[in-house]
Amino acid sequence: MAYVPGTALLAALVVGCSASTGTGGSAPDSKPGEATAATAAPGKYRTLLDPCRAVASSTLKDLLPGAAELPEDQQKKVYDGAATVTYDTDRRVGCRWKSEASDSSRTLFVDFERVVSYDPSVSDDDRAREVYGKKEAAAGLSADANTDAATDAATPGSTKKQTPSASASKDKNADEPGGDSADRNNSANTDGITADSSGSSGSSGSSDENLAPRTLDSIGDSAFLDDLLTRAGSTTQNRTVSVVFRTSNVIVTVQYTEQPTVSTVVPDSKELQEKAQSLARKLVEKFSE
Repeated sequence: MAYVPGTALLAALVVGCSASTGTGGSAPDSKPGEATAATAAPGKYRTLLDPCRAVASSTLKDLLPGAAELPEDQQKKVYDGAATVTYDTDRRVGCRWKSEASDSSRTLFVDFERVVSYDPSVSDDDRAREVYGKKEAAAGLSADANTDAATDAATPGSTKKQTPSASASKDKNADEPGGDSADRNNSANTDGITADSSGSSGSSGSSDENLAPRTLDSIGDSAFLDDLLTRAGSTTQNRTVSVVFRTSNVIVTVQYTEQPTVSTVVPDSKELQEKAQSLARKLVEKFSE
């Protein structure tokens, strides 16, 4: 019989035990064909921009007429903006600016929301799509909402809100936020008033169709525009144009409001919409830097 040293014999026994228990190969709990749960990818953005610094001074000068005529210290205060109060600045931040001119006041508000999914099977982007979709539906611009609106418009005697291409906008309920009544429309016509922000006649006809609240194809991953006219009794009328867009897991809201000083003047949709969309495109580029 061949002699085997004690140390060598012990090593052989250890190797044999390891082979039999499987600890030298795959984990003992793994089973053939068992799938490993994948964790969804995190969102592109882990932080947010400073909203009060995200809008260039040249853009603010264009959006806030009247501020340039103020003394330098007051100009700085207007252009610096005022940050909104939030509980978690890693998740949501905003900034507001306001200027007064002889013919109207303008207010600009931007809001950045970073969406995070706490479900490991749902990505931040997918969760952001859900949040954005709810905002779009609330504005009446989702596919289901558009289908319902078309059905209502075709139903005789329907009392629901007409589409912006209707010949006259209808007042909404007096308890709606923003005043005694509020109209989402695409023209400067309301209660027979056809004046635009400069006092000239407002336009009408087929060219107004592209001013209706609508989804937008060229801003971020998805976007929509809303146009809301509010009144407080017989006093001045405010128009707020909102552009909401999603870029990856961040949702951005731009709100641009004009309130004329003369009660018979209705703010012009076209100007406000063009400027709000232009700012939204610049913010998309800012997030991409």
